[in-house]
Amino acid sequence: MSVTGPNFEKLELIPVIAQDFATGDVLMLAYMNRTAWEETLQTGKVCYFSRSRNKLWRKGEESGNVQVVKEIYFDCDADTLLIKVEQIGGAACHEGYRSCFFRRLNAAGDAYDVVGERVFDPAVVYHK
Repeated sequence: MSVTGPNFEKLELIPVIAQDFATGDVLMLAYMNRTAWEETLQTGKVCYFSRSRNKLWRKGEESGNVQVVKEIYFDCDADTLLIKVEQIGGAACHEGYRSCFFRRLNAAGDAYDVVGERVFDPAVVYHK
């Protein structure tokens, strides 16, 4: 069996984990369709497909916080991607945090703690 990349015949949208190349921190989870995949390969910058906006989402197009591709992996079923990136601008999260995973459930399981620091104010960056 020859695998040449993600299997977009199986799934139109494939989950993508973005991981910081230098630190190993998991930055975010998003999705790609075939067009986003091809653009990512062509430009060397990560392009996703936004499910909420139903269009291509060039990471950092509004905030300037782009993700430069360092390495790309896909899983054994070719239906999930892991992209190791250089996170430009310090934040992957639209809420201004370095990682989208900035909330941790506490030990009691009844609340969460914010474990990250904001890198930018989203109201300023996105003018909302």
